Amino acid sequence: MARRRIELLEGIPLLDLTDNVVSIAEMLLANQIIPPKAADDAIHIAVASVHQIDYLVTWNCKHLANPRNWRRISDCVAEFGFRATVICTPEDLIGDEN
Repeated sequence: MARRRIELLEGIPLLDLTDNVVSIAEMLLANQIIPPKAADDAIHIAVASVHQIDYLVTWNCKHLANPRNWRRISDCVAEFGFRATVICTPEDLIGDEN
């Protein structure tokens, strides 16, 4: 399965880790919005926001798709002049038939 996922990603461009990305991620960590053990989550938020990605879809409801964190994430990203990407679960994005 891991090999198949890698194959599916071939040809998709990588987004740059700019100075703004690093600064936002560091601020998310420094303000304890994202815990140090989840530093990769801070990078994901920062990359998506800086590169104006509409949605960051994840099953991680502890640090990412967590409505209690949304305002703090959004405010942090806005301090750098960016709009925070919408962070949601797949169900939030596509809806639930029930």
